[in-house]
Amino acid sequence: MRIALIHALRESIEPTLLAFRCSWPEADLINLLDDSLSADLAGRRDSNDELNKRFIQLGRYAVDRRVDAILFTCSAFGSHIDKVAKELAPLPVVKPNEAMVAEASGLRGRVGLFATFAPTLQSMLGEFPKHVTVVPVFVEGALDALDAGDIERHDRLIADAAETIDVDIIALAQFSMARSATRIARTTDRKVLTTPGAAVQGLKRILHQ
Repeated sequence: MRIALIHALRESIEPTLLAFRCSWPEADLINLLDDSLSADLAGRRDSNDELNKRFIQLGRYAVDRRVDAILFTCSAFGSHIDKVAKELAPLPVVKPNEAMVAEASGLRGRVGLFATFAPTLQSMLGEFPKHVTVVPVFVEGALDALDAGDIERHDRLIADAAETIDVDIIALAQFSMARSATRIARTTDRKVLTTPGAAVQGLKRILHQ
């Protein structure tokens, strides 16, 4: 199976590849990166229609590479990914967080949704069922630390935030945050969910039905 991975943050690439190596090493992967997407979303440089167009262009490029499915790793762009899925149907087009949202929604308790990129929270909160209590947590400074190559500070800021929030489940909203899961699990007694592992397993199930 050939899978196109479409990234809006370069920091999402390695966690995605690691998840595939662990759960689906035989998959044939193509990585497409447009790291201007996140900056343009945060700076509101593009309208929704312009972002939709850019995402559809990325999706069509992947189709031209004869892929069997597309996995987006950028959690802040849910509505734009929906447009790609509609445009490219019946090709499987998978959101980065839908498998993790489903897993979290099947557990009992309050879900702490952690993000280091603020628009991710705005995009993801509406994806949880109404019966799930979701506590959004923006970890300020963590993404800047990761961009600067300070992985230890990135992980520490997220772990410190996790210790201060009264929730039962910690859901790390972005692929780039998955690296901090081990530290969080070590310092708290709560279940920690990450997006890459759940997304790869979910996509594998879809393509092997």
